[in-house]
Amino acid sequence: MTKNSPSSTDATWTGMVPVDDTALAVTDTGGPGVPVLYLNGQFATQGYWRRVVAELGTGWRHITYDERARGRKSGRSADYSFEAAVRDVDAVLAARGADRALVVGWSYGAFVAAHWVARNPERAVGAVLVDGAFPYDWLDEAMEQRIRKQFRRWGRFMPLLRPTGLTPRMDAGQMADSNIELGRVSRESELAPVLDAIGVPARYVVASGTSLGSRGDEQERIRTSLGAVTARNPHIEVSAKVGSNHGAVLKKDAPAIAAAVREVAALATLGDSGDSGTNLS
Repeated sequence: MTKNSPSSTDATWTGMVPVDDTALAVTDTGGPGVPVLYLNGQFATQGYWRRVVAELGTGWRHITYDERARGRKSGRSADYSFEAAVRDVDAVLAARGADRALVVGWSYGAFVAAHWVARNPERAVGAVLVDGAFPYDWLDEAMEQRIRKQFRRWGRFMPLLRPTGLTPRMDAGQMADSNIELGRVSRESELAPVLDAIGVPARYVVASGTSLGSRGDEQERIRTSLGAVTARNPHIEVSAKVGSNHGAVLKKDAPAIAAAVREVAALATLGDSGDSGTNLS
């Protein structure tokens, strides 16, 4: 990389990264540390990672961003598909001049991280998947109708919170469509081959209990699918099973997530030790 490339700056950069028909709000702390790219929950924002970033500290290069129509600044788009979310990873890394990155994804972001790492083994340092990317067939016709009903109900109140950035600038139908698409992406027949293809260190941090919209032990049953994943792929392990529920895991269990990031980075360094000239920045 040249001296003037974005990755070599020591100052924190915030700005907008154009992609397709929109632009994404991005924050990059810069510096020489391993680039860590954080991928948000489905309708969450980059601010959710604050405690994890603080736990890891200044020895890392932290890159966060708000997905399309999320947060206070990222623009609306005609495309809120899962594939667009995966493409946005490339757009952000390219704009910031990061050739390789360790990706950390929570919930929806864990699925995005898994897909990106499987497709880009030469660019992926590794992955930490936080309570997401479980291959499980939870979507059926009844669940689809339940999701649409739920978002119609929530849609009455979400516009009131949009100026704060706490809810996306998407309508109820768009949010429901995104959630239903995630159900299809989650299917064992769809996700298991993606996870099997991961050839770099990957660690799960698994929460406990419920998630928003789940009932009873639904979420715990979904999490049981990890056993088959780790049995098939030696690159993937569960780093920690924590006590927090799905919504609180980034806030309450930041130390466990940071520990998983350090573990993946250390394993990647060992793997790269035989490759002359390898540079994680």
